Amino acid sequence: MVGSAIVRRLEADGYKNLLLKSRKELDLCSQEQVANFFSIEKPEYVFLAAARVGGIIANSSYKGEFIHDNLTIQNNIIHNSWLNGVKRLLFLGSTCIYPKFSPQPMKEEYLLTGSLEPTNDAYAVAKIAGIYQCRSYNQQYGTEYLSVMPNNLYGSNDNFDLEKSHVLPALIRKIHEAKQSGDKYVTIWGSGNPLREFLQVDDLAAACLFLMNLDDISYNTLLNDKVAPALINVGSGEEISIRDLALLVRDVVGFSGELVFDAEKPDGSPRKLADSSKIHELGWQHSIKLRDGIVSAYRWFMENY
Repeated sequence: MVGSAIVRRLEADGYKNLLLKSRKELDLCSQEQVANFFSIEKPEYVFLAAARVGGIIANSSYKGEFIHDNLTIQNNIIHNSWLNGVKRLLFLGSTCIYPKFSPQPMKEEYLLTGSLEPTNDAYAVAKIAGIYQCRSYNQQYGTEYLSVMPNNLYGSNDNFDLEKSHVLPALIRKIHEAKQSGDKYVTIWGSGNPLREFLQVDDLAAACLFLMNLDDISYNTLLNDKVAPALINVGSGEEISIRDLALLVRDVVGFSGELVFDAEKPDGSPRKLADSSKIHELGWQHSIKLRDGIVSAYRWFMENY
């Protein structure tokens, strides 16, 4: 989802010199294949969006895969970027790196100040390792690698698998199928009380290109920040409860049934609002409103599923 959005943005802005490989052509978990790719192609700029990702069910069910695959992918790419002289690299992570009960909104300097949310701690630890790998290479080798932490993402090419998807695509699919089946209600995991921040993936792509094209002074200021070096949040700054989100999806889908919240199921973190003041001060703001983004995501789901 993220990679395709970045490609769309680059192509829309006139970039033609893109090095793109499918998963069949390049297995990022293969040390040999990644090393060969970098030594032959010699990319100058890298957007590291590839990862094993999922929602609360997948994160808590496949912890071994989540930590192994993400560590392997980022180790291969970050290390070979350094070996082959990549000028700038953006490492995409997630705000799940912050403590479960982090002060809100979550500032970059809150990293490692408390315990993680248990349902996605394996994924979070892998992403934290990537942040520290970027920082360590910057400090030892003088690289210019920046870690970008978006909040909950959604949009075209999202994963709508009910076991492995994030909350918004899961809601879209469950409520759509209930409408199609004529069901009288839909059961939703959790109490509905947690608050979440959502960012449409094309907004993230715009933010990534904005950061990659920053002037040297601004970019190096981010890399050398004394409080949270080489780490920046990207979010909308707006939050909504899971209950209100489900009601919004129900309205967009046109389902007239009831929403039933199963409080016996886990909620995850009670609140996850990112402090995106760093990128806002640099001049970037999101542009896609949540309702408009959900309408677009539902349209994409209908056309592709």
